[in-house]
Amino acid sequence: MNNAQSAKFSALIHQRLADLETENKLGKDGQSVVELDQQAVGRLSRMDALQNQAMAVAQQNRRDIQTRRLNAALIRLEEGEYGYCEDCGEDIALKRLELDPAASKCISCARA
Repeated sequence: MNNAQSAKFSALIHQRLADLETENKLGKDGQSVVELDQQAVGRLSRMDALQNQAMAVAQQNRRDIQTRRLNAALIRLEEGEYGYCEDCGEDIALKRLELDPAASKCISCARA
């Protein structure tokens, strides 16, 4: 991978991290404690609120995993290991990295 490609992927990874941080800020409200006051809200509304809270927590977990993957990709980029499959050592296709800059395996190893 040449310097221009490395810079391109570094910028892409940093942009994705910034997007995840923005999503984290927006998702905080959905994870708050659900009010269970039976006088204020009906049973079905409380169930819906609990389900929405669970979905917000699951989305946060996915964002946390993606953040860790992107940070690991930045480390690989700094160490000169970015773009190489962690299993077989072959090049990861540039198109694959453009779609998922955190990819650490080539498509063959990822399928296996």
